[in-house]
Amino acid sequence: MCSVGMLLVMDMDTETQQFREVLNPPNPWQEHRVEWLEEIPVQKVKLYKDSSRSVLSMNDSPDLPFKWSVNPYRGCTHACAYCYARSSHEYLGLGAGRDFESLLFVKENAAELLREEMAKPSWTGERVVFSGVTDPYQPVEASLKITRACLEVCEEVSNPVTIITKGALVERDLDLLKRIHEREDVLLIVSIPFLHGETARGIEPGVPSPRRRFEVIRRATQFNIPVAVAISPIIPGLNDMEVAGILREARRAGARHAMHSLVRLQGSVDTVFRQRLRERFPGRKKRILSQMSACRDGKESQQRFHERMKGKGERWEIVSQLFQKVWRDEGYVDWSGPDRATSFRRPGKNGQLHLL
Repeated sequence: MCSVGMLLVMDMDTETQQFREVLNPPNPWQEHRVEWLEEIPVQKVKLYKDSSRSVLSMNDSPDLPFKWSVNPYRGCTHACAYCYARSSHEYLGLGAGRDFESLLFVKENAAELLREEMAKPSWTGERVVFSGVTDPYQPVEASLKITRACLEVCEEVSNPVTIITKGALVERDLDLLKRIHEREDVLLIVSIPFLHGETARGIEPGVPSPRRRFEVIRRATQFNIPVAVAISPIIPGLNDMEVAGILREARRAGARHAMHSLVRLQGSVDTVFRQRLRERFPGRKKRILSQMSACRDGKESQQRFHERMKGKGERWEIVSQLFQKVWRDEGYVDWSGPDRATSFRRPGKNGQLHLL
């Protein structure tokens, strides 16, 4: 667990008002719990200093196509009901519901730490993903600019980068990503699980609309930055019928690559997701949960590697075949970036660079 201390408090009533009724499941790691006896008060977003001594996180999951990630933030005001990162707040002694959406931890010195770690002889210029946990372009990044500072380090040393985001704020840094891509591989992955804004707002209340995210793809393409669309997660009974439309719209916007995965819920995330369905899609909740179970051999969740993000059964087979057919018809191609930088220059002392 990182040591933390309060950094500042931001007034974001317009963001938090809509999350007022979000459930905050009890933390399974705590022996005691507190419940409100009256209506839960509106919470303002609070930022806390994350005093971690490293910023590069190594991934050892065979289900993810990357090894290293940088996570400037913990917690996310995008408030996606299905976000697997919610449970990470429980290791900080907080909840996976309201706490995850309103109590954010920021790594103020992330860029400095990244430069130090890339200066080590053990670092060989492998691809770095922003982020493996929460969105690097959630609203708070507009003022703190921690993600941008880290990308400037990657530009300085010519390190390949992948961005995974739902945030339109990434448009601010397209100039920087273009410069990095002139020397090293860059991939921008824009997550668009829903085609229709109303459905998206029910599950991803703090995220820019699907239309706005398609515009992000269009803008990035104008900067000659390779873009992939991620239809992740697919929620059977809710957005699986939108797969073809998303692929076609993203391709028209300029996306060259595409990927998809089945929704994966575990622990408290499942509780938050079910409540969101009950509040926003009460007439469809039962069918959605039934279809999700049907895609996992009757199980509500799957925790095994290689199976956690994939489905089984007739319905999932139909979804997968549809994805592949539209993928081929629209002219998408596989992405295969280099495993390590070809022009990486290790940062030296006093800000100077030297060859690997």
